[in-house]
Amino acid sequence: MFELAVESGFSAAHALVIQGEPETLHGHDWRVSVTVAGPTLDRDGLLCDFHAIESALADVTGRLHNQNLNQIEPFDRLNPSAEHVAQHIAEELSRRLVGVLPAGVRLASVRVTEAPGCAAIYRPDEGAHASP
Repeated sequence: MFELAVESGFSAAHALVIQGEPETLHGHDWRVSVTVAGPTLDRDGLLCDFHAIESALADVTGRLHNQNLNQIEPFDRLNPSAEHVAQHIAEELSRRLVGVLPAGVRLASVRVTEAPGCAAIYRPDEGAHASP
């Protein structure tokens, strides 16, 4: 199995609710690492084009950059935890990568770091593939 990772970042604020208590609004410089995986390389020796993933990731994170996450969908109704942010990015990326990733290549994971040493990883269902 081959894996390819692309990293990016964005700055955004959030205020979590933890055990029923709201936190004070605070910001992070979020780091995002996206991993795609597949069993074979193309005739050029590539799993897929880095730039296609970078572009899709920039579209997704661009909407979050310099925002109060609590005020934008889906976090206006969903606690904007690192876990939910990772899942949201994965779901949005999966939609954007349909038809972009080569056959057999899938989104393997999204890792979101909100502070050094503090990361959440979301792995989409193994049965869910971004490309047919």
